[in-house]
Amino acid sequence: MTSRHRPSENTVPSAADGANTRIPSRRTVVKAAAAGAVLAAPLAAALPAGAADSAPAFPHGVASGDPLPDGVLLWTRVTPTPESIPGSGAGPDTEVSWVVATDKAFTDIVTKGSTTATAASDHTVKADVRGLSPATDYWFRFSAGPTDSPAARTRTAPAADAAVAGLRFGVVSCSNWEAGHFSSYRHLATRGDLDAWLHLGDYIYEYGTGGYGNRDTVVRPHAPAHEILTLADYRVRHGRYKTDPDLQALHAAAPVVAIWDDHEIANDAWSGGAGNHTEGAEGTWAARQAAAKQAYFEWMPVRPAIAGTTYRRLRFGKLADLSLLDLRSFRSQQVALGDGEVDDPERTLTGRAQLDWLKSNLASSDTTWRLVGNSVMISPFAIGSIPAELLKPLAELLGLPKEGLALNTDQWDGYTDDRRELLAHLRANAVRNTVFLTGDIHMAWANDVPHNAATYPLSASAATEFVVTSVTSDNLDDILKVPEGTVSAIAAPVIRAANRHVHWVDTDRHGYGVLDITADRTQMDYYVVSDRTEPDATSKWARSYRTRSGTQRVERVYSPV
Repeated sequence: MTSRHRPSENTVPSAADGANTRIPSRRTVVKAAAAGAVLAAPLAAALPAGAADSAPAFPHGVASGDPLPDGVLLWTRVTPTPESIPGSGAGPDTEVSWVVATDKAFTDIVTKGSTTATAASDHTVKADVRGLSPATDYWFRFSAGPTDSPAARTRTAPAADAAVAGLRFGVVSCSNWEAGHFSSYRHLATRGDLDAWLHLGDYIYEYGTGGYGNRDTVVRPHAPAHEILTLADYRVRHGRYKTDPDLQALHAAAPVVAIWDDHEIANDAWSGGAGNHTEGAEGTWAARQAAAKQAYFEWMPVRPAIAGTTYRRLRFGKLADLSLLDLRSFRSQQVALGDGEVDDPERTLTGRAQLDWLKSNLASSDTTWRLVGNSVMISPFAIGSIPAELLKPLAELLGLPKEGLALNTDQWDGYTDDRRELLAHLRANAVRNTVFLTGDIHMAWANDVPHNAATYPLSASAATEFVVTSVTSDNLDDILKVPEGTVSAIAAPVIRAANRHVHWVDTDRHGYGVLDITADRTQMDYYVVSDRTEPDATSKWARSYRTRSGTQRVERVYSPV
């Protein structure tokens, strides 16, 4: 049996690092419905018809996450009685057992156990199973009374000192329930070759029905229908998402490694507030943030990491380690441009402790590849001479001032001192093979991360970055309500001309990525779906880009792995 691998232990970050005390402006004010009877209907809507009867049920599926060489975190949610629906606070304590086997028929059981699901945790269950073998497929399921959950596959990470030939991860971000169906998840689930899949943020959205972009068409309504504010609200929304059959299928196919971005809490969240939160009218930010985070850790197969955030580190043999960031809990408030505050060294995106932790991880890593799970784009972005008819929707999508200034202050562009310090650290310590994996902006990108964008490509690249598009959330063609591909044909050449470190950008399509890693290269294969509004949407390969070991540069590849 290999020795147990655990995430690195680190100093607890300060939640107040660099925080700005200004109250953010409100993008959308949607008041929540009152508690009690008004809450009952959306709570019930989160449970599929007929799922709960007199026996316990598992209508939200099962999942696993955060694989280690000797273990994995298992998750489910049991509905013990018909009234025990998500967010209700109702229902009895229920014993839930779990079993892990090497085969789907469960003839070779390697470990089992039990725990108690209670209303205090919304009847969600986690089992942090250890004592498993590294780099091994397992099957697991839960049981409550006479009811078994669906069976699911998971996989442990390779041993810390193992020479690993290759790894393959699915990569996704930004899944707005109302905007469409999650066919990207289905296509990843059916591959059957994933070691794990990464969700880089915006797993859920907090808006009320019709409150967020979907080409003015609600494909399927949220539950609850109002903007989520309370612990019960967030539990109901997570419960709604977990009823999606494609999401359930992917969770049952491979372990997930997830971080949050802003919409798991509220749009444009920062340490002291959010663009989509009105202090007082919607309660306190502290209470809303605490409720959102509690529900997240209840409903996601994620280990609460340092200070109850999502930043943590996983290792996959000698081939790669993965530093996962929390870029919402410690950041200073976003600023408008033009006053120089984006360069203020007192402002921070990461918080001091997290940035020091990341720098230490990258410099001390002895793996071939250093992956960074990064919820907002680190590559600099200038708009350039984009036509007027495209500037306003691009600014809306990226959160830019409508005047079309050159930066997105919600990304690393708004916190340039943190970025300079990190990239200077990579150069000073000769850190190579750093790859940022990013979501957030509903577009696909393949970027070099330059030390100096103004002189690039004559100057050096510090790292590379692969940004995946959204699963369903609006991108530029959706905002403009034009046929797919229309905007990219015009905007992409202009974006690339103004940003010479950008090798490719697709502003219009929805889909997912598959990251394939060997000792020689890390390659991202980008896939797109035919129609986000169709539950049976097809998938096709769009582009592939790779970075070769030691180069810190992206190059196009003309076939997927």
